[in-house]
Amino acid sequence: MLEVAILVATATDGKDPDLVIAALLHDAIEDQKVPRAEIAEAFGNDVAELICEVTDDKGLDKQERKRLQVENASKKSERAKILKLADKTSNLRSISASPPPDWSLNRRREYVDWARQVADGLTGVSEWLEAEFQNAANEAQKSTD
Repeated sequence: MLEVAILVATATDGKDPDLVIAALLHDAIEDQKVPRAEIAEAFGNDVAELICEVTDDKGLDKQERKRLQVENASKKSERAKILKLADKTSNLRSISASPPPDWSLNRRREYVDWARQVADGLTGVSEWLEAEFQNAANEAQKSTD
C-alpha cells in the first residue's frame, strides 16, 4: 500500500492529497470489507469515491473481474487511472522481487500480460508513471524467462 501511495504522490507532485490517501486505502473495501460509509466519514467522500472507482466486485468470478478491468480501464477518471496504474506497477515490482511462492512461472507470465492489457487503457495520465510501469513490467517479464 505504501509503495502505491509513494508512486501516486510522485506522479502528482504531491498536489492531490486525497488521491494519496485513496492509494493508501485502495484495497480497504475490496480486501478488508471496510464499508464505503466508514471511509467517507473518516477521510471524506472524495477519497471514498476514488477507492470505489478502483474496487473490483468480489461477487464476480476472478476471470470476469480481470476482463472488466481491461474493458473499463480507459473509462476511469484521470485520478483513478493514476491510482490503478500505480497499483499495477507496485504489483509487478512485487512479482519480480518476491514472487508469491504458490505462483508458477506461467501464472506470473499471465499476470504480466494481463497487467499490460489493463495499463493500455490507463495511458495519458503521467508519462513518469507510465515509464515506471513499463520498467516494472519488463523486469517482471525477465524474471519469468
